[in-house]
Amino acid sequence: MNEIQKYISENEPKMLEDLFSLIRIPSISAKPEHHDDMLACAERWAQLLLEAGADEALVMPSKGNPIVFGQKIVDPTAKTVLVYAHYDVMPAEPLDLWKSEPFEPEIRDGHIWARGADDDKGQAFIQVKAFEYLVKHGMLKNNIKFIFEGEEEIGSPSLEAFCEDHKELLKADVILVSDTSMLGADLPSLTTGLRGLAYWEIEVTGPNRDLHSGHFGGAVANPINVLCGMIAKVVDANGRITVPGFYDDVEEVPQAERDMIAHIPFNEEKYKAAIGVKELFGEKGYSTLERNSCRPSFDVCGIWGGYTGEGSKTVLPSKATAKVSCRLVPHQDHHKISQMFADYIMSIAPDTVQVKVTPMHGGQGYVCPITLPAYQAAEKGFEKAFRKKPLAVRRGGSIPIISTFEQVLGVKTVLMGFGLESNAIHSPNENIPLDIFRKGIEAVVEFHLNFN
Repeated sequence: MNEIQKYISENEPKMLEDLFSLIRIPSISAKPEHHDDMLACAERWAQLLLEAGADEALVMPSKGNPIVFGQKIVDPTAKTVLVYAHYDVMPAEPLDLWKSEPFEPEIRDGHIWARGADDDKGQAFIQVKAFEYLVKHGMLKNNIKFIFEGEEEIGSPSLEAFCEDHKELLKADVILVSDTSMLGADLPSLTTGLRGLAYWEIEVTGPNRDLHSGHFGGAVANPINVLCGMIAKVVDANGRITVPGFYDDVEEVPQAERDMIAHIPFNEEKYKAAIGVKELFGEKGYSTLERNSCRPSFDVCGIWGGYTGEGSKTVLPSKATAKVSCRLVPHQDHHKISQMFADYIMSIAPDTVQVKVTPMHGGQGYVCPITLPAYQAAEKGFEKAFRKKPLAVRRGGSIPIISTFEQVLGVKTVLMGFGLESNAIHSPNENIPLDIFRKGIEAVVEFHLNFN
């Protein structure tokens, strides 16, 4: 064992006890009834930051849930790392699919099982314990700031304004985030890009009430039929989005990066088997890994209308509704795309119905240059902890606040995440392997030692 590993081993019982105290607080931002839990979780984080060695840790108000800010300034002339994380979690439903209580953490088969074990309490805790090690061993040479928010799972609606109001407080040379994943436990990787997001609700209204489908079918437009028809026109047979101007700002991935993606170990047959499909579908001319990471996409996230209860009811519904989204790539502005999509839907809407398109939340994409000194420090951290150089990969998911940080604070972010696909974030039986938890702490310590 090296010194970091010894420290983790000796202090692990206390570490887990502290992490579990966070996990036991059901800080579900999507549910108003957990308002008090949000404050309790923020206060617990502030307490743990102080115990880890922060000079100060504050629970600060925002337009929504409170924000935790902590810092330790070792030298005003040294570089400053701002660590971002979120303390809110997704709802735990469906509860019957959990093998253990979602908010009562359990260690089983070498994993921590609980809601938030990975996303993002477990990963945030990795950052804090690495900080603690550096402070206690007198090895912290850079200033460290922490900002933990409680609204990431609902789109971070309050954080941009908070950043605007506290630019000086949050001033840093780089932002470090552990809220992403690796390609595998034995295949460490650093996320260099994230897709953006645009999200809408489409409501189609036909007759002023539900109608008897025998009396009116064939004479009155069915809103569900119309909605499905419009949605079907958004993507063509080649997997291309048909909205006029949609691809105007899409930057083609350089061939060198496409070659790097092509060398990522990927078994398409296993991929299909894991999700239970016979064939894959996506934009023609691109590989599966390119399609789900660095190309835009369109999806229907939910659709409803008419009668959906048990048995049958011959009804022609008055309304039909769908929630739809686009994953965007860097340089596509989500505001611009949102308006473009709404205009397109309205342009293909027939006069037989009334159509309403409501933009919901969105966010920009993000790219981190691999030449960034902080990225290279993270690379060395992974190499030390996992004994192999990490691959640079783009991810298909979105963390809208990352691009906001760049726009508002003028700072680049390094995405140093330790999640795995098998960690089941947002799903029942979320977990994190203890082995990855330990290696994560070692990797972050090494990052701080190499960033200068």
